[in-house]
Amino acid sequence: MGYNELKQHGTEDFPIELYHIDKTHTRYEMAAHWHSEFEIIRVLEGVLNVRLNNNSYTVTKNETVFVNSETLHQAYPEDCVYECIVFRLDMIHSLNIDSTFFIDCVRNRELIIDEYHADRYPSITAAVKELFETMATDSAGSKLKILGALLKLFGEIADINWYHSGDNVSLTTEKNMLKLKTVLSFMRSHYDVPISLEEMAYAAGMSSKYFCHFFKEMTTKTPVEYLNLYRIEKASGKLIRTEMSVTEIALSCGFNDLSYFIKTFKQIKGSTPAQYRRRALQ
Repeated sequence: MGYNELKQHGTEDFPIELYHIDKTHTRYEMAAHWHSEFEIIRVLEGVLNVRLNNNSYTVTKNETVFVNSETLHQAYPEDCVYECIVFRLDMIHSLNIDSTFFIDCVRNRELIIDEYHADRYPSITAAVKELFETMATDSAGSKLKILGALLKLFGEIADINWYHSGDNVSLTTEKNMLKLKTVLSFMRSHYDVPISLEEMAYAAGMSSKYFCHFFKEMTTKTPVEYLNLYRIEKASGKLIRTEMSVTEIALSCGFNDLSYFIKTFKQIKGSTPAQYRRRALQ
C-alpha cells in the first residue's frame, strides 16, 4: 500500500521539519493518517489527546509522544499548543556508523520506540528539548547541531532500552489497521466529491452497519465526522493559499451545500471560513 502522506518534510538532502501548531494552523486537529517518517510530538500548552494505532494517550505540557514509522496517528487538542518534528531515519542511517544497526531495526519496525514519555527519564526529556530548540535556530552550523541532537536522542533511547520488539503486534490488529488504512486512503483520495457510506464500507470490504462500528472503534470518529474533518482541513489550506471564493472552496472540498459547509467549518475551526481567512492573512 502506498504511504498515506507523501509530503516532503524538510529538503531532499536534509529531510527534517519542525511544525509549530496552534489554533490558527490548518491541521490543529490532526485527522488520522500515517507516513514512512518518524515523528516526535511535544506539548507546550494545554492538553493533546493522541491516538497511535489502538493506543490512546492524554498528553500534557512538556510531555512527548514518539510516532513510529507507518503508525496510524491522530490528535485532538484542548486549548493546546504543540510542536512536531518529522524526519526520515535515513538521516542517521546514512552516517554509516556502527550503531546504525539499531536505527535499521527501528526503520524496519523490528524494534518499536516506546510511544509515550511523561518525563520518566530526565535524559530523554533533556535530549528532546535540545532537539526542538536546535530545530528552532538558524545558523551556519545548525544542520550539524541538529544531526548531533538526533544522535544524542537515539543514543539515550538505546541506552535505557526505551523500545520493544515489533513482533508483539497481533495478526488481527495488523489486518484491522490494513483495512482502516485502505478506507482512509479512499476517503482522502475522494474528499472533493460526494462519497456515500456504502462506498466507504465497500472500500473497507465490510457491510455498512459493521463498517460504522469498526470505524468509530478504530478512530473515535464516525466516518462522516472524519471525512468532514479532513475536508475542512483541506478547505483551511485553500482559504490561506488561494484566492478562491468560499463557495468555490466548498464545492472543491466535496460540500454541495454552502450553508452546511459554513456550519461544519465553524464547528471544527470555531469561526466562519471568511473570519478564518481574515485572521490568517492579517
